[in-house]
Amino acid sequence: MGRTPPTPSAPHRTLRIISVIAATGIALSCGTNYAYSAWAPQFAAHLHLSATQQNLIGNFGNIGMYAMGIPGGYLIDRRGPRWGVFAGVLALACGYFPLRAAYLAGPGGYGMPWLCLMGLMTGMGSCTAFSAAIKVCATNWPRHRGTATAFPLSAFGLSAFFYTTVSVLVFPDDTAGYLLLLACGTTVMVFVSMFFLQLVKASSPYEAVPTDERPDLGRRDSNRLRRASDHERHGGRSSGEIDETSSLVDSDATSTPGDLLERKSHPTHHPKPEVTGLALLHTPKFWQLFVMLGLLCGVGLMTINNIGNNARSLWHHYDDTASHDFIQQRQLLHVSILSLASFVGRLLSGIGSDWLIHHHASRFWTLVVSALAFCAAHVVALTLENPNNLFYLSGLTGLAYGALFGVYPALVADAFGPSGLGINWGAMTMAPVLSGNIFNLAYGRILDSHSHFQGDGKGGGEVRCEEGRACYGSAYWVTLGASVVGVGWSLWCIRLEKVGRMREARELGGREHEG
Repeated sequence: MGRTPPTPSAPHRTLRIISVIAATGIALSCGTNYAYSAWAPQFAAHLHLSATQQNLIGNFGNIGMYAMGIPGGYLIDRRGPRWGVFAGVLALACGYFPLRAAYLAGPGGYGMPWLCLMGLMTGMGSCTAFSAAIKVCATNWPRHRGTATAFPLSAFGLSAFFYTTVSVLVFPDDTAGYLLLLACGTTVMVFVSMFFLQLVKASSPYEAVPTDERPDLGRRDSNRLRRASDHERHGGRSSGEIDETSSLVDSDATSTPGDLLERKSHPTHHPKPEVTGLALLHTPKFWQLFVMLGLLCGVGLMTINNIGNNARSLWHHYDDTASHDFIQQRQLLHVSILSLASFVGRLLSGIGSDWLIHHHASRFWTLVVSALAFCAAHVVALTLENPNNLFYLSGLTGLAYGALFGVYPALVADAFGPSGLGINWGAMTMAPVLSGNIFNLAYGRILDSHSHFQGDGKGGGEVRCEEGRACYGSAYWVTLGASVVGVGWSLWCIRLEKVGRMREARELGGREHEG
């Protein structure tokens, strides 16, 4: 009996595109930690918390976001992406609903350990769900990882703007309402999108079988893919199969001379052994990427978590008649600017990095741009006195942070392979845990040292600083130094990559000569 003809490739592409859309929906609710500064100052004032305590809660959110990467990645790689998304739903619910309860309970209702645990849960939930979304996009589109991952990465950056805008429309000047929106919105959107997220079987693009039902993506499968790829490079093609690296927009089943030339010019397109787990620690490439991410992510998180405090400090110094509600609106505005700029940076970085690869350049150039943008943002922070111009700081920081994360999953997948991307990306996101804590706590301590309690004459009041940029300026000198180091580090990575490509080209030429 003859073999059944393969199903057309259109359904396969459709399922991959649907998964990208689902991943984008999940990511839109996983970046809400970056909206922390939109409600944190009011939350802290209501519960009588200091700036250091406020930053400590935000830090635990960041720790959850980054430290959960390895266990969350292990769950995703072993059991499938939907398990990671479901775990994320539970953690988000256990974070945001209790935070709202704590706000309603008022001062003393919950101790700092509980508040920090709630912040930790929001970060853990965001991390596991988002990692699953990135894993699906990077695996389903191996030749266009930068473009495919750009959509969920951009939505992740847009998350703060999305929820802040909805909050302004539905719950204006209502912190409790904002927290309710975060609690309900994140859990519902992530849960619904989970059912449309799936890995498409890589060995035969015509077969759209969810990998959730096959829990182990082991080395055996990747070896089989490498053998198939070697067979195709020598002109053969097994019946019913096409190249797994079909285009996001087109699905040519043939290789042109230009394609072969591009593969030879770009070793990243050659099948490489998968690297994951403890083997990462013995790979110089891992430490190059790890240090770079730690430096620049920590720099960005300091401004992202404290842009609301920057706005308060500048306005109290610039105009002592500015009302509490007016300052809160300005805080929300800058959170929105940060989020929008991050969205643009992620989208341009992801797509732009693919453009660089296809034009014989390195993805690392996007990191050079990111580090330079951070430097420019810090120059603004150290010189800015008029709060009406604070959008320069929030805009540049958002662009730089977005450009950083828009390319990083593609860099990790290129370096170590897509099969272990869950664990590998999780290991990589451990980098900002130390730097983010150091920079944020330094900011909090510096702001507290310049602040004083000001009563309202009714038995209440708030802790505030009225010295303008002097309230936090010292913290930005520290992170400016880290940004400058980041520029040099990214240029060094480009140099190392170029040397590595030249060495691979020589080895490839030697093997072809011997053959």
